[in-house]
Amino acid sequence: MSSESVPANPLAVAEPWDLVADGYAEFAPAIMRPFAERALECASATTSSQVIDVAAGPGMLSLLAAPRVAQVHAIDFSGPMIERLITAAGAAGLTNIEACVGDGQSLPFDSDRFDAGFSLFGLMFFAERGRGFAELFRVLRRGGTAVVSSWAPVAESPLMRTMFGAYRAADPSIQEPRPDPLSLENPEVFQAEMHSAGFETVSVQRHSTTLTFADADQLWETMAHSSAPLGLMRRKVGEQVWAERVAVMKSYLAEHYRPRQPLSTTALLGVGRKPAF
Repeated sequence: MSSESVPANPLAVAEPWDLVADGYAEFAPAIMRPFAERALECASATTSSQVIDVAAGPGMLSLLAAPRVAQVHAIDFSGPMIERLITAAGAAGLTNIEACVGDGQSLPFDSDRFDAGFSLFGLMFFAERGRGFAELFRVLRRGGTAVVSSWAPVAESPLMRTMFGAYRAADPSIQEPRPDPLSLENPEVFQAEMHSAGFETVSVQRHSTTLTFADADQLWETMAHSSAPLGLMRRKVGEQVWAERVAVMKSYLAEHYRPRQPLSTTALLGVGRKPAF
């Protein structure tokens, strides 16, 4: 993050992600893996491809890509997230992932270096998305493909609507987010920002996945421990109030979630190519 930037979005800085790095690495793959698989399909990477994963988090996409490509360079502004990625790569015996802490709005790589570039649910939070898209464009080789994902509006996600119901039960001041027409959840904005960065043949597609949980407790564990907003809430209110809120949220989920009930969530994937000439 640029020292001159003062982002309005609390998730545009590293601290909330640092707070949930352990839980994110353990629980987020259940939600993220289908989107990472789809992103790799969209890029058509090969065994000779050099790949960059921007705002990589604990490495869901990097870990999936590594066995399929020549090299993965992963970057994230959260040191603890990168530590989890390095640990996971070592445990999996993957030697072709290089991971570093850095700013996706000012990538420490030469221009025209990578065959494919990704940012799954990361660039969407950047304080300056335009810089993020421009940097991704810069480091791609001619003809390279970028795939960027963003969550669709919460109204399209029964999974997230269920969780916001729990949050609101514990703190009535929390409201379900309204659609934001200026964000990447708006396909027209998504497409326009990729075009502005220089990408051509841009398409924005919806992709959904459905999850089931053994019971409300498993739903809570999966969602809560990987939630940066909840990590911020916990730090803000203190452990006593947090424990009280957890009890309320878990009670809400026990009342409103039926075991093995399918809950879907939807993302938008923006796919664009750097002109070949």
